[in-house]
Amino acid sequence: MSARVGIGYDVHPFSAEEGRELVLGGVRFAGERGLAGHSDADVAAHAVADAMLGAAGLGDLGTHFPDRDEQWAGFDSLELLSKVAGMLAEVGLRLANADCTVVGERPRIAAVREQMMERLSTAAGGPVHVKATRPERLGALGREEGIACMAVALLEEIVT
Repeated sequence: MSARVGIGYDVHPFSAEEGRELVLGGVRFAGERGLAGHSDADVAAHAVADAMLGAAGLGDLGTHFPDRDEQWAGFDSLELLSKVAGMLAEVGLRLANADCTVVGERPRIAAVREQMMERLSTAAGGPVHVKATRPERLGALGREEGIACMAVALLEEIVT
């Protein structure tokens, strides 16, 4: 098989912790309430990483970076994504492309979308497209209780 497809999904609630930064796609959003999580809770990086792991048949983030392991506490999710890209390379695969959709009422990402795509693409080792949608005030995400991200990744074999 020369191409593999995987789907990733991540969701985190907003943190009650004062001063926790919001990080999406490796970009810090000043003045926005951060997401609760063991690492930096970057749902975009997590969803892309999970999509890549799934496409490779290598499990999921929780298998490789469990939240019960203190070494991952507060960890930079772009670094985690880079580690996933390295795991893929070890089995002869690389990211052909990924697409992710951030779902939440806030923050608006249009002004930093290119920056998010650049940072995610660099960490993932291939092009990552980012877009966003609002849940239109429906459900927990619509009530601004958190942010989610869906991603799909296409992997290809490394030809040497």
